[in-house]
Amino acid sequence: MRLTSVFRERERERERERETEEVWYVKGLWSLCLVGFCSLIGYIVNVVWMKPERLREKLRRQGITGPPPTSILSGNVAEMMRINSEAVSNMKLQVREHGDIAAHDYTSLLFPHFEHWRKQYGLVYMFSIGRNQNLYINHPDLVKEIGQVMSYDLGRSLQVTMTLRPLLGKGVIPSKGHLRSHQRKIISAEFSMDKVKGMVGLMVESGVTLIEKWGKRIVESEGGIAEIKVDEDLREFSANVISRACFGSSYSQGKDIFMKIRVLEKMLSEKRFLHKGSTLRNFPSKSNRDVWKLEKEIKSLILKTVKEREEKSLDNPSLEKDLLQMVLESAKNNKLSTKESKRFIVDNCKNIYFAGHETTAVVGGWCIMFLGLYPKWQDRVRREVAQVCRGQSPNADALRKMKMIEMVIQETLLLYPPTPFILRETLKDTKLGDLILPKGIRLWTQIPQLHRDPKIWGPDANEFNPSRFENGISEACKFPQTYVPFGAGPRMCLGRNFALAEMKILLSLMVSKFTFSISPRYQHCLTYVMIIEPKYGVDLLVKKI
Repeated sequence: MRLTSVFRERERERERERETEEVWYVKGLWSLCLVGFCSLIGYIVNVVWMKPERLREKLRRQGITGPPPTSILSGNVAEMMRINSEAVSNMKLQVREHGDIAAHDYTSLLFPHFEHWRKQYGLVYMFSIGRNQNLYINHPDLVKEIGQVMSYDLGRSLQVTMTLRPLLGKGVIPSKGHLRSHQRKIISAEFSMDKVKGMVGLMVESGVTLIEKWGKRIVESEGGIAEIKVDEDLREFSANVISRACFGSSYSQGKDIFMKIRVLEKMLSEKRFLHKGSTLRNFPSKSNRDVWKLEKEIKSLILKTVKEREEKSLDNPSLEKDLLQMVLESAKNNKLSTKESKRFIVDNCKNIYFAGHETTAVVGGWCIMFLGLYPKWQDRVRREVAQVCRGQSPNADALRKMKMIEMVIQETLLLYPPTPFILRETLKDTKLGDLILPKGIRLWTQIPQLHRDPKIWGPDANEFNPSRFENGISEACKFPQTYVPFGAGPRMCLGRNFALAEMKILLSLMVSKFTFSISPRYQHCLTYVMIIEPKYGVDLLVKKI
């Protein structure tokens, strides 16, 4: 009996020990969950509130102010959207007097929040988009400093780069660091002045095709005057030039790629990529699925073009090298994997397809619009072309002598720069003038505002006056570093020489064959679709000389 009692007592002790162990296990588990939950809350509070506030405080200590965030999660986005909505509701078409179009204050219509805050806080102020802290910088001295930063400490905005990845991938435009240097080295060599001179002939051929097309429309029209909406024709012209110059093909062969890139461009613009964070860019919403599908289609079409080019090179080893060939050789020489090689090729092709034709076409349209609005300048340009070309097609030497056309192009780029912003991000703590900017600050420089500031350009800043560039950019304004239609510093547009030559050829061919004026149907209203362009196109009345 005593032995049985001992066994029972030991069994009860073991049961109590098991119960105690279970209690401690549950308590430990709950403690762990509590610690994890508190850590998560702490992390969220730090990321969403404390870290952004620390960045804002560092800027405040240096005398920088700005609109206070209206929400912890969205920053100033709600205020931005409210200001923008009010501006849209008050928007009217600006198309009556010639001077009205040149002086059209589209910055307050397309980007009203920037103008609203600039009037309140000056040329340097901070604002928030989500948890991202932003600094608006339009002071001439600081703009100059941004252009002079050569290190990798000041790079592309990471959020914008990620949002635009379906369109640009990791190509030369959004890339950073050593990858950017490598890609720029390849592409800059193909857009050097010597290379551009060799492309003049094919530019002229593409321009002649456009001129002949318009000539037929005039013949078929009543009274010998055709009404032409020039935009799609200019896109076809510039796309044909970039296709032939860089890819050894024609516009008709790459037409699907250009069209799909244009659609993708509009889709990303509609998502207001500049005003919103990119948290949901990987969420499988309908709009994101449409973007991903289009991205795959563009990739497939580019790889098909690449395969055709490789087969052509095998059949003709002496084929002249162009940009596509250089990109292919670079992918091969760097011993990239098949997947990396395809991505490198496709991304850089997308960058060239997008930047190489869209910007030139839009700026060409603005140039033609201004020449149509100002017949005296049209006549002056026409006389210069007649004197320089003497009835012949323009060549590289003739382009160099076309000072009047260059002045018109520069003035157009002053009043209607295609890209409205220089966007940078501090990838490390960066010194800019007297400011010490902490890592993670996005910098915005608004180009149209710089280009229309009377303190920089004089009282005629909002007038079409190409004469201001008669003695070059350095004599045209008080601060030459504020003329940045092609960007600034080491990230300046690689294709600027190519684009200027292309526009000179287009304008010289057009004025030598036609006289033209703005159609009464033309509605002057701008829109932002990755670049600033006419919302309803440019309508001309065109007549043969």
